[in-house]
Amino acid sequence: MSEVKLSAETRTEFGKGAARRIRRADKVPGVLYGHGSDPLHLTLPGHELLLALRTPNVLISLDIDGKQNELAIPKAVQRDAIKGFLEHVDLLLVKRGEKVNVEIPVVAEGELAAGGNLLEHVLNALPVEAEATHIPEQVTVSVEGLEAGASVLAKDITLPNGVTLAVEEDAVVLQVLAAQAEEAPEGAEAEGEGEAPAEA
Repeated sequence: MSEVKLSAETRTEFGKGAARRIRRADKVPGVLYGHGSDPLHLTLPGHELLLALRTPNVLISLDIDGKQNELAIPKAVQRDAIKGFLEHVDLLLVKRGEKVNVEIPVVAEGELAAGGNLLEHVLNALPVEAEATHIPEQVTVSVEGLEAGASVLAKDITLPNGVTLAVEEDAVVLQVLAAQAEEAPEGAEAEGEGEAPAEA
């Protein structure tokens, strides 16, 4: 997976007022934690961070105050519910070669068997354990020709080398639901035919 480099600054001001000032400057408050170290409060560049977060589980190389370099992955992202801008980000400190538990998006490809059936994503993301610097961006699952009632279990999904499931093997990831025919309310058609004009 690709590595995104971001410059970050340590911050000592906290609270809503400080956070608003940071966001007005097109920056985002965040915190870096992990490996038993004290949480490090940071200010990150807003636009660059937004672009980086378009990649799930992106690996971020942080240049902190121009003198400290750390690797991290996003663990929690808070966005404004209406406007969608970034409000805060939690970053997990990682080391090259170590294993981390993450969730990777599940992408279905192919056409279901004819009949207008529906595909339900029971799990939109699959919990896995992977090396911090080799986290897959997604897993692709073929649903070609699946009939109503069919399901795809976690163990049915082919994972890249070095990636293992962090969920029960028999957990349902995708399932095919039978199409439900839309029926007119009983008697509605007959009532419509028997109605006389109001004036009569």
